[in-house]
Amino acid sequence: MKRLVIVLVLVIAAASLVAAQESAEGAGNPSSQSVWKYFAAALAVGISCIAGGIAVGQIGSAAMGAMSENPELSGKALPYAGLAEGICLWGFLVALLILVL
Repeated sequence: MKRLVIVLVLVIAAASLVAAQESAEGAGNPSSQSVWKYFAAALAVGISCIAGGIAVGQIGSAAMGAMSENPELSGKALPYAGLAEGICLWGFLVALLILVL
C-alpha cells in the first residue's frame, strides 16, 4: 500500500512538472490550460473507480457471508452493491462536467 501511494505521488509530481514547463513555454496558449482539465478528469474517474472497487469488494464479501448463513438475504444485499457502483458513475459525471465546462 505504501508503494502505491509513493508511486501515485511521484506520478502527480511528474505530471505537474511537465504541465508547468508547458505553461511556461506557451503562456499565452490556451491549450496549456486544457492539460489540467484532462488531468483533473483522469483523477476524478480514477479515484472514484478505485474507491468503488474497494467498496464493492467489501460489500460483496459481507453479502456472501450473510447469504451463507441466511439465503433469504440475497435480495437485500444487491442494492448496497449498486450504491457502491454508483460512486464510479459520479466520478465519470464529474469528469464529464470538467471536460465540457
